[in-house]
Amino acid sequence: MNKHTRNDMTLLLQLSDLHIREPGRLAYGRIDTAPYLAQAVQSINRLPQKPDAIVITGDLTDFGRAAEYQHLQSLLAPLGNTPIYLLPGNHDEREQLRASFPTHRYLGSEGFVQYSVPIGDLQLVTLDTVTPGESHGTLCRQRLEWLETELEKLRHRPVVIAMHHPPFQTLIGHMDKIGLLTGAAELEAIVARHSNVERVICGHLHRSIQVRFGATVASTIPSPAHQVCLDLDPDAASAWTLEPPAYALHALPRGARLVSHLAASGAFEGPYPFHDGGQLID
Repeated sequence: MNKHTRNDMTLLLQLSDLHIREPGRLAYGRIDTAPYLAQAVQSINRLPQKPDAIVITGDLTDFGRAAEYQHLQSLLAPLGNTPIYLLPGNHDEREQLRASFPTHRYLGSEGFVQYSVPIGDLQLVTLDTVTPGESHGTLCRQRLEWLETELEKLRHRPVVIAMHHPPFQTLIGHMDKIGLLTGAAELEAIVARHSNVERVICGHLHRSIQVRFGATVASTIPSPAHQVCLDLDPDAASAWTLEPPAYALHALPRGARLVSHLAASGAFEGPYPFHDGGQLID
């Protein structure tokens, strides 16, 4: 039984940048991302508190192909009846995503994949930053106006905004060149006007990065598979590494502020006690 129920805490789990290929295919000719996602799912299912929902902030697949999305479905199936919310990244294809997940009606039938859904005591609002055929992200006037209208409706409710491309400079040069190139300043101005936005959560970077943004915090998380190398030289090569994978758990206690935890994906030794009979173990 969960130690905390949905009555006193809302738990939103975030995965990102899965890059799933067809069964047996390697991403970048070297890494099979599927076992890493399977490991993350097993890790999530071992959490002492079950999340109320899971949001996956883009790059669900590597090329947006039907066979990749079909493989993704099978890998996510062990999560059972936990609601899963998907949004596209630059490696995805909007229409194929919709066709492959027809029961996910929040994806809509055409246009941008932007939606607003209640999850416990908070509201998840997603932004579609995809620029078709390109790696960089865009937030045009239409997408930003939709967000402003939605936030006006939600002034008295905690909000988490989810998107793929982070709306800030990460100082990883080759990634910033394909970051959110249009609309970041306008988005920050909107967020600054709405103090109920608890967090802006993003993907794309395959690393844990946080920055002050508007009246809140914007962040990215690692992938459950491969990570982007940490090299702040603006001319550093575009490269990846098998640093430890992770996901995020965003927890909102009723009447309090959102608290975000980065959780390692995998099985590890422990837990072991700190104390024995009320005394610190010597």
